[in-house]
Amino acid sequence: MGRLGAELSVDRGTWASALALAAIVAVATILAATIFGAWGARIATLFLMSLMGVLALSVFTGNSGIVSFGHTAFMGLGAYVSGILTMPAALQKGALPALPAFLAGHEMSLGLALACVLLVGVVAGLLTGLPIARLSGSGASIATLALLIIVHVVLVGARDITRGSQTFYGVPALTTVWVALPVALAMIIVVRLFKDMPAGLRLRSARENEVAAAASGVNLFGARYAGWVLSAALGAVAGALYGHFLGAFSPKDFYFDLMFTLIAMLIVGGMLTVTGAIVGTAVITAVIQVLRQVESGMDLGVVQVPVIFGLTLFGLGIALLLAIWRRPLGIAGMYELSIFEPSLPSVAEPAAAAPRKPETGALEVSGLTKRFGGVVAADNVSVRVARGQIVGLIGPNGAGKTTIVNMICGQLAPDSGSVVLDGTAVAGNGPGAIARAGLARTFQAIRLFDRMTVAENVRVAALSVEADAAEADTLTAQLLARLDLTSEANRRAGTLAYGARRRLEIARALALKPRYLLLDEPAAGMNPAETDALIGTLSGIRDAFGVGLLVIEHDMRLIMRLCDRIVVVAKGQKIAEGTPDEVRGDDKVIEAYIGRRRERVAA
Repeated sequence: MGRLGAELSVDRGTWASALALAAIVAVATILAATIFGAWGARIATLFLMSLMGVLALSVFTGNSGIVSFGHTAFMGLGAYVSGILTMPAALQKGALPALPAFLAGHEMSLGLALACVLLVGVVAGLLTGLPIARLSGSGASIATLALLIIVHVVLVGARDITRGSQTFYGVPALTTVWVALPVALAMIIVVRLFKDMPAGLRLRSARENEVAAAASGVNLFGARYAGWVLSAALGAVAGALYGHFLGAFSPKDFYFDLMFTLIAMLIVGGMLTVTGAIVGTAVITAVIQVLRQVESGMDLGVVQVPVIFGLTLFGLGIALLLAIWRRPLGIAGMYELSIFEPSLPSVAEPAAAAPRKPETGALEVSGLTKRFGGVVAADNVSVRVARGQIVGLIGPNGAGKTTIVNMICGQLAPDSGSVVLDGTAVAGNGPGAIARAGLARTFQAIRLFDRMTVAENVRVAALSVEADAAEADTLTAQLLARLDLTSEANRRAGTLAYGARRRLEIARALALKPRYLLLDEPAAGMNPAETDALIGTLSGIRDAFGVGLLVIEHDMRLIMRLCDRIVVVAKGQKIAEGTPDEVRGDDKVIEAYIGRRRERVAA
C-alpha cells in the first residue's frame, strides 16, 4: 500500500464509529430544525458552530494532552478571510476603502471561499506549529496563549483589512443549519478517523508517555506538528462559517470568551474521545441557552428574576469546576462510540524457537562518560553485545547502570564516548532515531501507554518500521501471540496485571524489529515462577529473532542462568567482565556487592 496508504489507513470499526457519530448528530439536528421551527434551527446551528470549533480543538488538545488556548485565533483568521473574499464589491468599497488590491473585489461563493480558508489555515498551522510542536506540557499551553494574544493584536492593528476593533460588517449571512450540517458531519468523520490513523496513534502515545513514545520510534515533533496543522485548518473553516453566521463581528468575538467556552465544552464532555466532544458541546450549548434566558430576567409568576450580568460565564465556570471535580475525564470519560470491536489478523500459534546461528554485527559502546555536576554517574564505560548474545549488566544500587542504558538509547547525551550500531555511530541521535535504527529498550519503571489498548501499544512501534499498515497489524498480532497477550488485545494497558505489563513492554520493543534489545530490570517485582517464565521468554526471543540482549538486573539467579557474559559496574566504572562463573568468583565483584569488612566478618 505504501507509506501514504499506511498513514491514512483505519479499520472498519473506526469507519463505523465515525459514521455512527455523524448519523446521531445529523438526526438530532434535523429533528431540532423541523420540530421546533426557526428557533430550533437557530439553536441547532449554534450547536454545530460550537461543535466544529470543539472538534478542531480536540484534534490537537484531545490527542496530545496539551490544552491549547490559541485555536480561536485560527477561527478569527478564517472569519476575516472568508468575510473579505465573499463580501459584495460595492459594499466592500465603502466598508474597507483601503483594502489591498489583491484582496479586493473577489465576491467568491461560500464553497470557494472555504477552500481558500482551508489553505490559509494549513499555512498558518505550518508556520505557528514550528515552535509550538517542539514544546510539551504547560510550556506548549502558554505558547498557544501567546499565539491567541498576538493574533488578536494583529487583527486589531490591521485596520485597513479588518477595521481594527470596530465591527467588521457586510459579511454575507450564508451559514444556515443546512450549510453548517454537512461541514460539521465531515469534520466529525475526519477527526474520528484521525484519532485511529497512525498519525493519531503517535500523537496519543506522546500524550500518554513522551519517553516511551520516543523509545517506540515516534518523532514527537512530527506527531504534534501533524495534529496542530490539521486542527488549525479545521479551526479556520469553523471560524469562517461562524463569521457567516454572525454577519458582523470584531476581534473580541474570537478572543478569551469563545476560547473559554470551547475548552469548557471539550473538558466537560471528555477530551479523550470524539464522543466526549459531541456530548460536551450539546450539554454546554443547552446550559448556555438556559443561562442566557435567566440572565436577561424572567417572570416566574411568584418571583421576578432580575437581569443578572455575567451569569453565562459564571455558569460555565461552575460547570467546568464540577466536571473536573466529579468527572476528571469528562462525562464520556474514555468511552468512544463503537459498532465493531477492533480485530487483528489471525496468526498461527508461535512455534518453539530452534537454536540459530548468531547474526554478524555488534553493539559496541566505548568510553561512555556522564557527569551531573560534580557526580560522575558513568566513567569511561565500554560494553560489547554481539548479535545472538545475552550480556548482563549488573552492579549495586547507584552504580550507574540505568544512566549507561539511557546514554546508549539516546535519552541522555553522553559527555564523551561512542555508541556504534553494526558499524554506524548513533551516539547523539535522538531516542526515536536510535529506536528506528534497530536498538529497542524497556524501562526499569514500566512505561506503557496506559489509556491506549494493548494492541495500540504494540502497533505504535510497528508503524515506526513497517511501510504497510497491514504488515504492521500482522506483526502486532504475531508479537501479542508470542507474548501470550492476544486475549488482552482490546483491553486498556493500564488495567493489566504486573506480569502482563512487563510482557507488553517487551512486545512493544520487539515491534521495532530491533537488532539489539536493552532490558532494564525486566524481572523487578516478579515472583520466582514469573522469573523462571521470563528466562524462557528472553532465551526464546534471542533464538527466534537473533537479537543481542543487554539485561540490567538485580536478580542474580536470572542473570547467572540467562547470560552468556556479564559486565559489572560500581560507582560508574566497569570493574569486571566475563562469563557467569568468572564473575561469580571475582574479588572486585564480591567487594562491590558485600564489602571487605563484611567479607572478613563472614570469614
